Amino acid sequence: MLTTVGRKSVSWLSQRRGFVASAAAAVDAVVDKANSPFLRFGNPVPTDVGMNQFLPHLPETKVTHLSNGMRVVSEQVPGATTSTVGVWIDAGSRYETDTTNGTAHFLEHMAFKGTEKRSVKDLEVEIENIGGHLNAYTSREQTCYFAKVQNGHVGQAVDILSDILQNSKLEERAIEREREVILREMQEIEGMPEEVVFDHLHATAFQHSPLGRTILGPAENVRGITRENLVEYISKNYTADRMVIAAAGGVDHDTLVKAAEKHFSKLPEKGVSTAELVKNEPAVFTGSEVRLRDPDQPLVHLAIAFQGASWSDPDSIPLMVMQTMLGTWDKHSAAGRHTGSKLAELIATNNLANSMMAFNTNYHDTGLFGVYATADPKTSNLEDLCWGIMRHTSGMCYNVSESDVARAKNQLKASILYSQDGTTGAAEDLGRSMLVYNRRIPRAELFARIDAVDATTIKEIAQRFILDQDIAVATLGNTQFMPDYTWLRRRTYWLRY
Repeated sequence: MLTTVGRKSVSWLSQRRGFVASAAAAVDAVVDKANSPFLRFGNPVPTDVGMNQFLPHLPETKVTHLSNGMRVVSEQVPGATTSTVGVWIDAGSRYETDTTNGTAHFLEHMAFKGTEKRSVKDLEVEIENIGGHLNAYTSREQTCYFAKVQNGHVGQAVDILSDILQNSKLEERAIEREREVILREMQEIEGMPEEVVFDHLHATAFQHSPLGRTILGPAENVRGITRENLVEYISKNYTADRMVIAAAGGVDHDTLVKAAEKHFSKLPEKGVSTAELVKNEPAVFTGSEVRLRDPDQPLVHLAIAFQGASWSDPDSIPLMVMQTMLGTWDKHSAAGRHTGSKLAELIATNNLANSMMAFNTNYHDTGLFGVYATADPKTSNLEDLCWGIMRHTSGMCYNVSESDVARAKNQLKASILYSQDGTTGAAEDLGRSMLVYNRRIPRAELFARIDAVDATTIKEIAQRFILDQDIAVATLGNTQFMPDYTWLRRRTYWLRY
C-alpha cells in the first residue's frame, strides 16, 4: 500500500517541522557537540560543505590556439605517470540528414581500419607496443577519438590520432565488412532496454528535428552508406574551428602544442559552424508519448522527461541540483531504503521499482530533464510509481527544503570532483567544455554558481521547466497498467486551494 500525504496534513507537517526545529535547538543548548559521541563525526542535518580548500590544489588549465585556429587545452597533474590525449569534434548524428543518419558512427568505426601510413595491424601493434589504449565514441552532438598512454608517448599518440582522422583509407572492402559489424551492433543494442527507451524518448520528444535521430541510424541507412558519404561528412564537419585537442595527466603543454602543430596544421581552418547548423535546424520539443508494448519483457522500462536547458542556459546549474535532489536508487544498493532523495525513499519503502535515476541531458539549444525507472509489473504498482515520480518532480515547484538543497549541492560538487579524478574523465571534461563554452569553467566559478542555488531558486526554475509543461514519455515492456499520457500530464501541477 502506498503511503501518501494529503492536503489536510500540511498543517501537521508544519507543526512537526516546528517541533523538530525546537527539539534541535534544545539539544544544541545542552549537548557539547565536540564531545558528543553522536555529533562528533557528523550531523544528521545537512549543511553547505565548503570545498574551496581543494581548489588551489587543482591543476591549471592551459589553452593555446594553433595557426589554423584549432584549440589545444591541457591540465598537468603533478605526479601522474599516464596521460589521456584526445580529439573532441563538434559533430555527431545531429548534423546528418535523414538519408545519411548513421554516417558519424560509421566513420568512427572506419577510423581504425587503416590509413595511408599504417595498416590495421600496424595501428594495433603500435599502440600496444607502447602499452596504450585507443578508443572512440559518437554522441548526438560530439565525436571523440582518444588514447591513454604513458607520459613519454603523448607525441606518438597525437601522431596516431592525426593519422586516423586525416588519412583514413576508407577502403570499400573495409566498409562492407564494417557495415555488417554495425548491423550486429544494432541487434545487440535492441536487447538493451535502457538504450532503446532513451532512443525512443528522443525520437518522440524531438519529432521531425535532428535530435530525434538515433546515433547508429536506421538499418536501411547503414546498408546504403557509401564511401562518398563518409568523405563528404569529413570535409563538412572535421574542420579546425570545430575540433579540440584535450589532454590531462602528466602531459607537458608545450610539448603537446608542438606535436599538435606538427600533425594537425593541415586541417582546413573553417567550415559551416555548429551555431549556423543549429539555427537552420533547431530542436523542437513535442509533448508526446511512445509505448513499446512487449508482454514478454520481464520489466517495464519508463522515462518521463520535460524540456530541459541548453549548455549555455544559466538555469542549467539549478537543474543539475534538482537532478541530484531526485537522486538515483537501485534495490541492490547497499544503502537500502535509507537515502537523501525523498523520491528514492518512497520507491524503496513501497517496493515501487527495481531502480530509478534522474537525468539531465544538455544540448546546444535545448535539453531533457526527467526520471528513468525500471519496475516488475508483477510486484510493482505502475500507477503508484508514476504518481511518486510526478508528485516529487512537480513538488519542486511548491515545497523545497533548504536541507534537501544543501545535501544535493554537497553531493553535486563532490561528484564533479570524483568524475575528474582520472585522466580520461578530466580530458573529456576539458574537450567538452571547450566545444560548448569555448573555455574551461574554473571549478571555483562552477562551485560558486552551485552554492548560489537555494530553495527559492529551485522553485523558480521548477516553475519554468516543470509547472504545467508538456512532457515526453517512452515506455517498454508490459505497459498494460501504465497510466496514459493525459493522467501524467495532469500531474505536472498541483491543484491547491
